[in-house]
Parts: sequence; structure tokens; C-alpha cells
Amino acid sequence: MATISSDKEKGSSDANRSHDEVAGDMPNDPDAHLSAEEKAAVERRLIWKLDWILMPWLCFLYLLAFLDRTNIGNAKIAGLSKELGLSTSSYNATLTIFFVSYSIFEPLSNILLKRLRPSIFLPIIMILWGASMLGMGFVHNWSGLMAARWFLGMAEAGLFPGVNYYLSCWYKRSEFGLRAAIFFSAAAVSGSFGGLLAAAIENMDGLRGISGWAWIFIIEGLLTIVVGIASFWMVHDFPDEAKFLSEDDRARVIRRLKLDKQASATHEAFHMNYFWQAVRDWKMWCGMVIYMGCDMPLYAFSLFLPTIISNLGWNTSVVRSQLMSVPPYAAAAVLTVTIGFVADRTRARGLCNILVSVLGVAGFAMLLATDDAAVQYAGTFLAALGIYPCISNTISWVANNVEGVYKRGVVLGFVIGWGNLNGIVSSNVYFNSPRFPEGHGVMIGYLAACLFGGSVLMTVLLRRENAKRKRGERDHWVQGLSKEEVEKLGDQRPDFVYTV
Repeated sequence: MATISSDKEKGSSDANRSHDEVAGDMPNDPDAHLSAEEKAAVERRLIWKLDWILMPWLCFLYLLAFLDRTNIGNAKIAGLSKELGLSTSSYNATLTIFFVSYSIFEPLSNILLKRLRPSIFLPIIMILWGASMLGMGFVHNWSGLMAARWFLGMAEAGLFPGVNYYLSCWYKRSEFGLRAAIFFSAAAVSGSFGGLLAAAIENMDGLRGISGWAWIFIIEGLLTIVVGIASFWMVHDFPDEAKFLSEDDRARVIRRLKLDKQASATHEAFHMNYFWQAVRDWKMWCGMVIYMGCDMPLYAFSLFLPTIISNLGWNTSVVRSQLMSVPPYAAAAVLTVTIGFVADRTRARGLCNILVSVLGVAGFAMLLATDDAAVQYAGTFLAALGIYPCISNTISWVANNVEGVYKRGVVLGFVIGWGNLNGIVSSNVYFNSPRFPEGHGVMIGYLAACLFGGSVLMTVLLRRENAKRKRGERDHWVQGLSKEEVEKLGDQRPDFVYTV
């Protein structure tokens, strides 16, 4: 974990400087008069307050976002393709176009979030994607569905990278992973909830002359719009402007982040130099490879799981197929939070990715290798367990190792945007029902080469760089620089220890 190390661990020219000196300009400490035990108690209360005010609503927003982007899989087995006359290729195209617009608009979304403020930016994009979802319930042909999915991707592009960046501006690196995991677990919960909700909504089939698949889009679109309007009051701004905090609490939050070698809670003017810093950082490119290794399988799994289950040969009804998709997601949600907790405590995010990815490879191998329905269904559990925890863990890993207000935002935008662009692949490899050999084979390749292999590579390179910094081989980077100039180096400061 990138935190302030002991003098012995750092082995750098900053070894004899105080925390305040290393961190740069520091807000006044409102707890300076308290004992160490009293300070710890104040900090615990502050973190508890942040968790209960920030996390529940943000998780709810992502639950709706993931539900809205993947409910087309539930709609498909409820009659969408048949009623609109969609072929396999045209249906896959409707999945693909979402990822095109999503990826195009994602890299710069964090810059808009920073400049417009979260309390304005996030509610606006929610209302826009809710309207797109609502419109999907009234389409009558393939071209209308394609247009609605394009705008859905464009509007949703800012939420996932935006919230992860936003949370990294509130929590220390040793705290961020668990919060990111809890936030992303909403995606797994949405898979469970989506199956249950779709099963219930399909009972409205024929009401007012509207098909059950269309009601799925209409009900969920209206819900998103209502929640988007409420978010103008429920989403808070960055720490230095958050109205729910007292002046002392704002100082505490910013002080904690500065002592953790972060400056992301404070304002900073945007310059293109931050963009180029991100592009030249090898960690961004390695993170993109790792993230595509879990993000592409994530979308393939969530989009096609209802179809995979309905093709197991158990002669299940549409409703029962929806309900059978719930348990794998529930198991994935539990493991996602567990890995977030373990990775925060052990600071071994790379090892967590490596071990969990093996579960995913095993799961898709089971789907690929046998006709036995029970074994295939068990494979869906392992596939979910091998994918979902690595999403939040990879985002936390990248965020932990990139410092600077806008640089981190750009890096996260590129990493997440590239991962989602690979959703185009996930939308076009599942054919030859009911076994889908090509699709399952591609999933194994992504998990093994990109997620497993990329995590091994990044772990080795980060360990090597940390060793060089410990030996003082990077100390010359700060020679002749002022404190302000050193702080602007971000993760290039010699005393910045990477999370491996």
C-alpha cells in the first residue's frame, strides 16, 4: 500500500522529515489537543459517518446502472428478439453499440465530474440514461432499439469511472479497496435483483397491450429517472465542498488524504500536461490489459447467463430461468466484498487477482467441456466468482498506484473505457447455441492471458520498482525541487510506495 513508510523502509532523502513536511501544505489539525486514543476514536466516527452517508446511495445508483445495461438479456428470453424479428447478428449488434458509445465518452467523464461537481453531473446522466431505457420499451424495430442503446451507453459512461474516482478522493488507499468492492458488488446484486424483477414484471405481459419484455424497460427506466431526480439532493460533492461535513470534519478528511500521500481531495486547475502524464505512465497500459481480462468476461456473463441457463436442457420456464440466474450473482457479491476486505488488509491486490482468476478459468472450462446440465450450472458459479471480485480489485489497484487529481481521473477513464470497449467482443462471440464453444473459449483466453498474465506482470514490475525506491535509486528525482514541486510529482515521488 502506498502510504508513508518508516525511515528504514523508505531509504530516501525524506527519511528525517515529519509527516507534515513530506505531505506538503497541511490543513490545521482540529484534534491536535487530543490524545492518540481520542484521535483514533474521532477518526473511526468520521469514517463511519462517511460510509453511511456516501456508500448506500452510490451502490444503489450502480445497481440501477448495471440493471439497465444488462436487462436486455432478460428481455431477450421474454420475447424481445421474436417480437422485433431480431436475428442473432442483429441482437448482438444492439449489445455492441452500447459499448461503442460507452467507451467513446468514458475517458473524459472524470474531468467533467470534477468540473461540474458530482451533485450535478451524476444526477443529470442518470436522468438521461433513464429516459433512454424508458424509450427502449416503446421501440418497434431494430433501428429504434439500436438508437436507444447508443444513448444509453453515452449517458451511463460517467457513472462507474466517476464514482470510483470520487471514492478515491474520500478514502485512504488502505480503505478504498473495500469501498470499491462494496460499490461494485451492486453489479452482482443487480444480476440477482434483475432476475427476480424481470420474473415479476413479465407477469404484466399484455397489460395495456404492451409486451412483458417492454414493461421490463419501462418500469426500470421510470425508476432510474425518479432516482436521478432524487440524486440532486442525495449525491454530495468532494470533501472540500461537502455540505454534510462540518469545517473540522472537512479538515480531518483532507488531512488524512494528504498524510496518505494524496492530493485528490483539493481543487486543481486542469492542464493537458496531466493527460500526457497519464498516457506516458506504463501502469495505465498494464491496468488496461488486466481490466479487459475481467471486464469483457463480465459483460459476456451478465448478458448471456439467462440464455445459457435456459439452454441447459432442464425444460425450465422463462420465469424459472430468470430465477435460476440469481444464486451465481449472490455468491459473486459475497466474494467481491470478501476480496475487497482481504486485499485492503494484505495489500496484495495482484495476488488476489491471480488466485481469483483461476476460479473463472475453471468455471468456463466446465461450461465448455461437458453436456451435463448440473456441471454446467456449477460452472456458472465459478465463472461469476472468478470475474466479479477482480473488477473492483483491479480498479482499486490502479487507483492506489496513481496520484494527482486529474491524472488519476484520466487513468481510470482510460482503463475502464478500454475494458468496456472490449464489451464489443463479449457481444459477438456467443453463437452456436446451446453449447457456445467459441464464447466460452474466448472467455478462458481473456481470463488466462490478460487477467492472470497481466496481474503477474504488474506485480513483478511494481515489486521491482519498490525495491529500487527502498534502495534510494530514485532519490535524484527530487534533488533541487521545492516541497510544492515534489508534491506535484504524485506517484513519481521517491517516497511513494506502490501497492503490489
